[in-house]
Amino acid sequence: MNGAPLVEIENLRVDFPIVRGAERLLVRAVRGVSLSVARGEILGLVGESGSGKSVTVSAIPGLLPPRAVAVGSIRFEGTELLGRGVRFLRAWRGRRIGMVFQEPGRSYDPLQSVGSAFLETFRVSEPRLSRRDSDDRAVALLEEVGLSSARERLVNFPHQFSGGQLQRIGIALALAQGCDLLLADEPTTALDVTIQAQIVDLLRRLRASRGIAIVFISHNLDLVAGIADRIAVMYGGLVLEEAPSAELVSAPRHPYAAGLLAAAPSFGSHWTTAALAPIPGRVCDPVAPEPGCPFAPRCSLASRECAVAIPELRPVAGGRRLTRCIKDTEYGR
Repeated sequence: MNGAPLVEIENLRVDFPIVRGAERLLVRAVRGVSLSVARGEILGLVGESGSGKSVTVSAIPGLLPPRAVAVGSIRFEGTELLGRGVRFLRAWRGRRIGMVFQEPGRSYDPLQSVGSAFLETFRVSEPRLSRRDSDDRAVALLEEVGLSSARERLVNFPHQFSGGQLQRIGIALALAQGCDLLLADEPTTALDVTIQAQIVDLLRRLRASRGIAIVFISHNLDLVAGIADRIAVMYGGLVLEEAPSAELVSAPRHPYAAGLLAAAPSFGSHWTTAALAPIPGRVCDPVAPEPGCPFAPRCSLASRECAVAIPELRPVAGGRRLTRCIKDTEYGR
């Protein structure tokens, strides 16, 4: 794994203007996120819904809606992407940056066969590619991601596949133009645990065989820990903790990361003997975010100082990990 950053995000802020009644307001979805991913590395992003994970990742290939206001810096191998315009970003989407979306059943045109979807994808970069060559390339990709009877399935339509098969096809389409960075936005959502494990194993194998970098988004911290080299925990549009996976799971340094781990049921547990420990309260309102730490209203350790200003994301434990908490307490799992 090359330590040089493939993609770097610095102080990314994304706002969405909305109208609520007679008021014009801003949804502050991302409030200053800085992340980097090296070639061949897998970075996990975890957090509750509304934490800013998908918005952060969607900003990399410029997939934010037109009304979004994004400022900051996003560099891909030193080339600035943010603010360069749709025409410029089209040269990077697919070719250098691929994306796999959640809920695979909603990612396809129900009237388009799988073979036609691949042909359309290939012809973005090779307009004169023949249907035969397209089918040959599609079969190779589908076999790489583990879809059986690949050539026979090219004539099939989305409704003729299971959710797991559709996600494999989605991964193959994301790889079709030879991307260097794969953005996986909750690729295991709506899949049963067996298929989830297969998709995670597939992404791990693709990283090894192709040397691509992957950003893997999920609500499930344990699932992410099984695939990611590093994990960034997001909440309220901010990164609250970032650390190597094994270190974060065994001893989180931020109360929110500790809360996510404590809220997950352990294997073999039963509700009669081991009650769940949900995080109290509700997710902060991005229209009116807290002036201090966004997690302070839900944190049992919060002090008056926590509500005054947002703590800086600072290195701890020899610099291998970062935390945005003035307490800097190690929580054993």
